[in-house]
Amino acid sequence: MGRSGGTEWDSGTGTHPDEARTGAAHETPEPWQAPSTRESRMLWWGSAALVLAVLGTSVLVAGEGRGGRLPLAEVLVLAQVCALRWQTRAPATVLAAHAATGLTLWALLPAVTLTGALLAAQITLCVLSALRPPRTSARALAAMCAPAPLALVTGGTADLVLCLLAPALAWTLGQWRRTQRERARAELRRALAEERERLAREVHDVVAHTLSVMVVQAGAAEDVFAEQPAQARQALRAIETGARSALGELRTMLRAFRPEAAEEGPAAPRHPGARLARLAELADPVRATGMTVHVHHEGILDGLPAAVDLAAYRIVQEALTNALRHAADADEVSVRVRAERDCVNITVTDNGRPGHGRSALTGGGRGLVGMRERARLLGGSLRAGPRSGGGFEVAARLPVERVS
Repeated sequence: MGRSGGTEWDSGTGTHPDEARTGAAHETPEPWQAPSTRESRMLWWGSAALVLAVLGTSVLVAGEGRGGRLPLAEVLVLAQVCALRWQTRAPATVLAAHAATGLTLWALLPAVTLTGALLAAQITLCVLSALRPPRTSARALAAMCAPAPLALVTGGTADLVLCLLAPALAWTLGQWRRTQRERARAELRRALAEERERLAREVHDVVAHTLSVMVVQAGAAEDVFAEQPAQARQALRAIETGARSALGELRTMLRAFRPEAAEEGPAAPRHPGARLARLAELADPVRATGMTVHVHHEGILDGLPAAVDLAAYRIVQEALTNALRHAADADEVSVRVRAERDCVNITVTDNGRPGHGRSALTGGGRGLVGMRERARLLGGSLRAGPRSGGGFEVAARLPVERVS
């Protein structure tokens, strides 16, 4: 909970190895790229249906009157369909098998276009382009384009262009799919990082405030334990009460972060006790340490948007914690909250001696960082730093969008 120096306003402002080197035994896709079992099954069924419908029909038509070539061609088509089952696990190996069987099929039945004979290979090229690094898929694309001149044997320039265009389109589609998956992965990482940061802020604010109060109360109890046992017992009871309250709030918070809580939607109450309406209760534990706390509020604190209500409560809580821990010789804290129609203004000041808290200003704590982040996420601002006349001040402005 270190303080940052000066006065400052913050406003809302593995790559898989190349298969050519590793071989088929190491063709496992990158973990984040591996399709789910359901996706792989759907891809197989769709690819198999397309190959059977297009290539199978072409083979039956082209094989009429070819005698013993037709059964062999049909076996090659079925082999291609079966190999599609492993196209997401070992796309390079399956691509090589499809290319070999496709060229053999075309040699048996020249009436089948070269592009049609390589249909399964083009589908697998698309999958490989989506699952493997661009360098690997580019090599596969070049290999798929290499047989294109053979199209001139049985066709013409149009067949040659088609033999070059079909693999290029398959590769491009795979690259587009790869980009989509990478974007989704990056978005997921960002969302997880934000959720971890939010959980860290909440746990820090609850635990740090309670422990700071408990440390001061425990020290006070030790000082008067022998001469004023009644006062010592009172301090111990206050410690117990604060600890129970913090445990209850932590349980509520952790329940809100469970998967089933997400099904309740964003409107589900996550911190029912952390509200500005309970501002006076927030000051009571600090008063129990012997520090005088003045609380003044203007305007209606009930009915604030939940996010603003929670952020304002946590900012006041952290500011009180900072005063308790870092305010040298401070014995008085003033909390002012003014709720207006379009914003909530918060000011927390203490009467510590001039220049107090400089060691904390250079610390690596999360207190002021968390307060600034709360204000920034709501489009607000926060200022924190020593006052010229002595003491420390935290001032925040949080915009409010009220539901009419």
